[in-house]
Amino acid sequence: MKRIHACSVGALPEGEALRLDTEPTIALFHVGGEYYAINDRCSHGNASMSEGYIDDDATVECPLHSANFCLKTGKALCMPATEPLQTYLVTVSEGAVFIDLPEGA
Repeated sequence: MKRIHACSVGALPEGEALRLDTEPTIALFHVGGEYYAINDRCSHGNASMSEGYIDDDATVECPLHSANFCLKTGKALCMPATEPLQTYLVTVSEGAVFIDLPEGA
């Protein structure tokens, strides 16, 4: 497991997202006081999920085709998407937000 520093706790306001230029590209969300990390590319099309519409129920809507995804599980919640998005473990420690990436990523 490879841990990366995403941002400081105060750098990402509630209800906002941040695109991380990592490999793979990751979208970090701050919703309901929690942080969630998913693959930034929609599983249905070439859209950045960090530019999507974030709901208070920890879901995000793809800005291109309106597919909804659960930020907690990555599950595709409606058509046209049918494939889930990869999720990543997020840890908050000493005022910083970290994301754990699988080995080889």
